[in-house]
Amino acid sequence: MSEWTFLTNHAHVLLLLSRHSDLRMRDLADQVGITERAVHRIVSELTSEGYLKVDKHGRRNHYSVVASLPLRHPVEEGVQVEDLIKMVAAATT
Repeated sequence: MSEWTFLTNHAHVLLLLSRHSDLRMRDLADQVGITERAVHRIVSELTSEGYLKVDKHGRRNHYSVVASLPLRHPVEEGVQVEDLIKMVAAATT
């Protein structure tokens, strides 16, 4: 039986960074269960599409999630990133 989840790795990275804005790529990779290279690609894609903003604090990056943007699939029309974050946060507290 193959492993699958309801949320994508992009969503997992975004959710983690919304909670812990200064996570290292290595830590994100460990928590999501993917390679560090995959995390770099995902963060780059989320940044280039405007879902993440990156600020350098010394040698560390600090990530800000742009929660007002819409989710990208037509099924989620009208749903914003902040709605996803709130839903997951409410279920995990």
